Amino acid sequence: MPEQQSPLDPAVLARLKGLKVRVFRVVEGVLAGLHQSARYGESVDFSEHKEYTPGDDPRHLDWKVLSRTDRYYIKKYDAEVNLRALLAIDCSGSMSYASSHFSKADYAGLLAASLATLLLRQGDAVGLILLSGSRPAYIPPGGRSDHINDLVEAIEAQKPQGPTHLNEVTRKYIERAGRRGMLVLFSDLFDPDPRLQDSLKMVAARGHAVMVFHVLDPDEIEFPFEDPTRFESLEDDRSILTFPRQLKNAYLEEMKQFLEGTRRALAEGGLTYELARTDEPPHQPLIRQLSGRKA
Repeated sequence: MPEQQSPLDPAVLARLKGLKVRVFRVVEGVLAGLHQSARYGESVDFSEHKEYTPGDDPRHLDWKVLSRTDRYYIKKYDAEVNLRALLAIDCSGSMSYASSHFSKADYAGLLAASLATLLLRQGDAVGLILLSGSRPAYIPPGGRSDHINDLVEAIEAQKPQGPTHLNEVTRKYIERAGRRGMLVLFSDLFDPDPRLQDSLKMVAARGHAVMVFHVLDPDEIEFPFEDPTRFESLEDDRSILTFPRQLKNAYLEEMKQFLEGTRRALAEGGLTYELARTDEPPHQPLIRQLSGRKA
């Protein structure tokens, strides 16, 4: 008897029609996962608590939660909960790559729309910036319950194309950011501009929370190619004929260094990093971030 697929498996989600339907299922999975991640039945309500990190004021520790779970959580008050979040999706040509059910752009859009839904449910204001070409599309932060319709509509309409200009997102964010808020970037980070990491660190240094979902296709991580293959750039007209068997070890080492170096550099700058593979059920990277527990 064939094994039944999870309703949150990318293959199953891809068969659903419409981003809002997929988002509804992913959000259900996130909320269920957050509840199950707590020990001894203690619910993790991320709108009221966050995991303690060095630098937090210990006077705000929730001692009742500590006594029941042996875990350190900081109480969050209304002024901290109601934040302004800007979700930035990389819509450059490289994000159109897909080896199976979801392109990187589709997967990033699903993550972003699901996170937006969760933030709106807890009373936060959410905005969107779609980074495509030299003129990003922008939707200002809003907190109405129906604001998700505007965000979903914009995400569904966007087609990945053109070169990568991720450094633009930090300029747009700083221009529009008032009080401290949150910037969340969904991207494959294939940006040749060496200033990107420094500009993201600058946003964090100004007191804003910065979260990066590094969205990659499994082909890009594992390089499963064997036969002579012509690789074509998705952002310009370049192409190259290669012999993958000769390149595989060097490629995998280069990718390993890229992932480890990116994670380390962002962590040192006070940013939060999450690798999100497009073959992974999309609720899982969201749960890891929102519960503060890494896989």
